[in-house]
Amino acid sequence: MANPNIVNVATINGESQGFNLTATTTTSLMAAVSSSKVVKINRITVSNVDGSSAADVTVSIVKAAYTSAANGASIGTQTAFIASTISVPADASLVLLDTPIYLQEGDVLRGGASASGDLDLFVSYDVIA
Repeated sequence: MANPNIVNVATINGESQGFNLTATTTTSLMAAVSSSKVVKINRITVSNVDGSSAADVTVSIVKAAYTSAANGASIGTQTAFIASTISVPADASLVLLDTPIYLQEGDVLRGGASASGDLDLFVSYDVIA
């Protein structure tokens, strides 16, 4: 599993994506990060587009197995939750992440809502290669 040195990058492309969440909380929103790339997620915001009912949001990162650059330890596949059944009031928005995190090769962003179609998720990120 490659972990590119982000000091010697060739490109940094800013991107963003929006998702209308389904009731399946394990839906892959951003597919596995490609080889020799790192994705720096800058911000994740969720909005409840339902005018009368709150809905819960769940967002997680499935970390692929890798070798830590910090200590050389082998780290197995893990799931880490950014949000777990967090209630978003009707007609409201909530910032789930505003401190950057990194996704490495093979990592996947997943998420869903308690009610299909009620929540929109917006992700702003940089693809570093």
